[in-house]
Amino acid sequence: MRLSFAATSVAPAARTRVEAVETRSFEPDPFGAFAADDDYFELKTRMHRQLIERMNLATITLRSPEQVRQEVAELVATILKEDALPLNADESHRLIDDLMHELLGFGPLEPLLHDPDISDILVNTAREVYVERRGQMELTPVRFADEQHLLRVIERIVDKVGRRIDESQPMVDARLPDGSRINAVVPPVAVDGALLSIRRFSRIPFSMDRLVANGTVDEACGAILKGIVACRLNILISGGTGTGKTTLMNAMSQGIGPRERIVTIEDAAELQLQQRHVVRMETRPSNIEGRGEITQRDLVRNALRMRPDRIIVGEVRAGEAFDMLQAMNTGHDGSMTTVHANTPRDALARVEQMVSMAGLDLPARAVRTQIASAIDVVVQVKRFQDGSRRVVSVSEIDGMEGDVIVMQEIFRFEQTGVDEAGKVQGRFVWTGLRPGFLDTFKAMGVSLPEGMFS
Repeated sequence: MRLSFAATSVAPAARTRVEAVETRSFEPDPFGAFAADDDYFELKTRMHRQLIERMNLATITLRSPEQVRQEVAELVATILKEDALPLNADESHRLIDDLMHELLGFGPLEPLLHDPDISDILVNTAREVYVERRGQMELTPVRFADEQHLLRVIERIVDKVGRRIDESQPMVDARLPDGSRINAVVPPVAVDGALLSIRRFSRIPFSMDRLVANGTVDEACGAILKGIVACRLNILISGGTGTGKTTLMNAMSQGIGPRERIVTIEDAAELQLQQRHVVRMETRPSNIEGRGEITQRDLVRNALRMRPDRIIVGEVRAGEAFDMLQAMNTGHDGSMTTVHANTPRDALARVEQMVSMAGLDLPARAVRTQIASAIDVVVQVKRFQDGSRRVVSVSEIDGMEGDVIVMQEIFRFEQTGVDEAGKVQGRFVWTGLRPGFLDTFKAMGVSLPEGMFS
């Protein structure tokens, strides 16, 4: 594939320079057609500007994508003929695809959004775009024409979710129609230029078997997690940012029976539950007048009036932790939530702190008693240096001893080293303690692999 242009102006002098420049060969890359080539980038930018001038953009949303593409193809052919820039059929096709992305999609981000291996897209101003691919961060050749180009893409994304972003409201946290979570920050909060983060989720939800296959858990640990859900034990999933808490919750939720009514509560809807009887609720920020905010605590309280069998809170961050504990203690067994923490003990401490944010003057022992009574199991997940995510601890809450919550670890992941390729090596081991919930497993008819705790 070859391109034989270098100028971006229609002036005669520029055409002369085009003829004088040695023809170069460009290879397509996984991030889009010729994303790293300056000549192609400048041509695409100029083409986009001319299309805006010549097309009736007011009616573009009223026409089908096929009609818009036909008009774009005709205009591209006309402009290329005017500028004496010959392109072959494959090059023209790629150019038209990119221009369609600019007109109807999210511009340079479209190829990234369609790559199933990319889990995070991080735009650090118009000049740099990073992605996380298979757990590893890498810099892409994708870039924007300028700051205004990036701002237009951000505004288009925000408009699709019914939100607004400008100097008066420079931060937005929302989700795309496909479930991807977005966070955008624009000046004056973003000092060097607009910032955009997109966290994508697998279109095919992870199952426990799939987590076993990729090494997140082993078969024994996976069987325990399935049984915990089936026996309606209350679960707290703990981990840092990007460790896979939501992915694990999605996988574990598949053990919920089809006859149970599930109410989910999230800041930005990310859960992909496969059951039919699921009621989803999402928080709402205040409007420009500072009114109309709906918090997670409001939704948890309302969920109690919706006759739920299980309540799933995407993540507890503040006073809703108290209402979640109350729900777990008042007949909504089998509920689940996540929290940001580095260890299971830290997770309980964070829940205790968040209860205090509810504005209730409760003694520490009373709060810990509530936590010990409400939560049955704490599952800790971790992201390792090679990008892999694993369940590193499964711990059971075993009541109170004095003023301390008693917790015993059942399973843990022990790292044994790193291989030549940089991959973390290790194994899942049973700690030797027999969990108290095995009696519940037996009563509920949940079977485990033969000899697991022998």
